[in-house]
Amino acid sequence: MENSKTSDKLSAFLKSGIYRFENSNVVFIDPVRMLNRSYTRFRFSPSAYYSRFFDSKETIETSNSKKRKRMDKKVPHELNEREQAATLRHQQVRPMLLKAHELLMEATDLLAIMKGLRGDSNICSSTESSEHHSFIELGKVWQAPLYEIILKAAWKGLERVVPVFNNLVVNEASDDMEAEFLNKKYIMPRESCFYMSDLGQIHNLIHECNAGFNLIVIDPPWENGSARQKLRYPTLPNWYFLSLPIKQLAHPDGALVALWMTNREKLHNFVQKELFPSWGVSHEATYYWLKVKADGSLISDLDLFHHRPYECLLLGYFHGQGTNSKQPPRLRPIKHDQIIISIPGEYSRKPPIGGKFVLTWH
Repeated sequence: MENSKTSDKLSAFLKSGIYRFENSNVVFIDPVRMLNRSYTRFRFSPSAYYSRFFDSKETIETSNSKKRKRMDKKVPHELNEREQAATLRHQQVRPMLLKAHELLMEATDLLAIMKGLRGDSNICSSTESSEHHSFIELGKVWQAPLYEIILKAAWKGLERVVPVFNNLVVNEASDDMEAEFLNKKYIMPRESCFYMSDLGQIHNLIHECNAGFNLIVIDPPWENGSARQKLRYPTLPNWYFLSLPIKQLAHPDGALVALWMTNREKLHNFVQKELFPSWGVSHEATYYWLKVKADGSLISDLDLFHHRPYECLLLGYFHGQGTNSKQPPRLRPIKHDQIIISIPGEYSRKPPIGGKFVLTWH
């Protein structure tokens, strides 16, 4: 009977990309499978997504050895008030994260599949190029308003050209759409759209999306020493995000707001005391993204102060007035302390969560 349950869970995982641990608050996800559920004719490449954490055993051991030496060299010091608060927050969630990791390591059948996710032969990969456009840099130049993207509906033999910046680019069809920009090819999933712009121009999105959003996922470029060192992307000061027009972007009946966070105590204080109140969002729950390697081990020591192997996802509700002001809609309670485990993709790339957090009503 137990083998049958395990087999059913693995079969469901291979189809959906979501493995649910029984009687727990933990799921393991394969972002590639989840993303590919949005496509009809094309598939996302596992080797393109999983660019890290598939090292050989020897490389992993070498990395851990260097890490231990670095930790040994760290000179103990008295923690300041923020560091003490961060340590307390970590100690509160630590047992829960350890239990989640234990469940993963006990799921031997799942671990066997994880090791082959990067080269999964069951997923047909689309053609990928190692070179990518830097849309951030292209959006800064004076020619940005002149850049256009070509959308091709091959099955209909149709083609249209639209501005790529400061414009809502839409694929309303029930099939994937090919797109071409500066001689590079891209794929738009069915019934999808994107709006690429400077954050200062986000108010223009309000006019493009009159109905508003039930789910708003935000991954801010928080000020981050690690990001600056790696020169991956430009960051912004915290106060910049206070002006995000959540009220105008949200659906009249309300919206679920999901905010990705680092573990800095300064940010947690800012979000709780300033950011969520300025948006009109009430904090309802915190989820945790636990990052592992292909062999199931954590990407870093759980107690490593500045590089802990997990990030937080703060969930809150923006309570709309509804179309009937006499009876405002009631929002479904959110479960607390859910844990998502996955192998990370590129630096700072978050796992897809849209399908997991669907806004529903009583």
